[in-house]
Amino acid sequence: MADSVKATLPAADWTQRPALAELVAALGPGNARWVGGAVRDTLLGCDAHDIDAATPLTPKQVIDRLDAVGIRTIPTGIDHGTVTAIVEGGNVEITSLRKDVSTDGRHAKVEFSSDWKEDASRRDFTINALYADPGTLEVHDYFGGVADLKAGRVRFIGDARARIREDYLRLLRYFRFQTRFGGELDAEAEEACAELAPGLKGLSRERVGWELQNLLSLPDPSATVARMRDLGVLQVVLPESGRHEADKLAELVAAERVADLAPDAMRRLAALLPAVPPVAESVAARLRLSKSQRERLACAAARDVRDGDDPRALAYAVGIPCATDRLLLTGGDVGPLRDWDCPSFPMKGGEIVERGVAKGPEVARVLRAVERRWIAEGFPDRVRVEALLDEELGANR
Repeated sequence: MADSVKATLPAADWTQRPALAELVAALGPGNARWVGGAVRDTLLGCDAHDIDAATPLTPKQVIDRLDAVGIRTIPTGIDHGTVTAIVEGGNVEITSLRKDVSTDGRHAKVEFSSDWKEDASRRDFTINALYADPGTLEVHDYFGGVADLKAGRVRFIGDARARIREDYLRLLRYFRFQTRFGGELDAEAEEACAELAPGLKGLSRERVGWELQNLLSLPDPSATVARMRDLGVLQVVLPESGRHEADKLAELVAAERVADLAPDAMRRLAALLPAVPPVAESVAARLRLSKSQRERLACAAARDVRDGDDPRALAYAVGIPCATDRLLLTGGDVGPLRDWDCPSFPMKGGEIVERGVAKGPEVARVLRAVERRWIAEGFPDRVRVEALLDEELGANR
């Protein structure tokens, strides 16, 4: 079948980089097309970030041709046909055209191909299977991706169930792309996601965790997450999240906007979990989150409606990032933390010893008592701290 829609890529800045022209020339006439996100985003008038290219050349041929003109390469995914070219302005991933030989829902065994449409047919969504000629900027669209972009429709290529069974992560990617680009829901895709959601259990937890973070980092994923729950998808990847928690996400997104804060995946993941630290720690371990992410998730789970009584005291106790999370999650005011540097307590135990208190538990008790009063008074200066110490020691005498 011929290209379904004729379109031309706008002449964005990245399409005119001299380094990319050198790269294309090194690969040879007809041996490179831009593909995927850069093409899709440029058609939408959005900034393109990662630049990917497809080629009928084998990885070895790519390496040899680039090496001949002094362009360094890294075999980042050579078993699957991907070579990274190191060029000025941003590296380019170059992938040989491929066809699937077999899939198991997580990985695919591929063979190299010379057929552009065959390569396009193994991709996930029509809007990601768009290729652009580097010279003419003509867009090659084999499955109606340009029309889908214009309609705000995220549609699997071919049979949705078949595409998901090839790699179940595509099920979660569908919801992420629906959040970014979708407007009109695709009934076949929604039904396939609901039916095949149990297959997500076979994916590595790291892949699921990463995809969840990508989704939750988008400006407003709350409606999508609610629909994931209605379709039974959220329960598979995040069974700890009930309907109340799914609704809580929408409230958090609204609170972030009022506070003029950027989207934050960990804060939003905390909203989707009950306020129970052991549950948060269990989810963090299952999703293979980093140590800092685990600690933040557990801290947010320890939230209490009383956190808003004194935001700065809370921030002093748990740190500004966690305090911000807890305040937003409980409806508190983060205003007092804006442009505020959390101070350090300006007194050490040795100063109390110098005042005649014997080393031991009494020093620690006095130090804690003075610190509590210092916090309650709004972190006054050193002069006031010394006065608080005088009062505490006088009271003890």
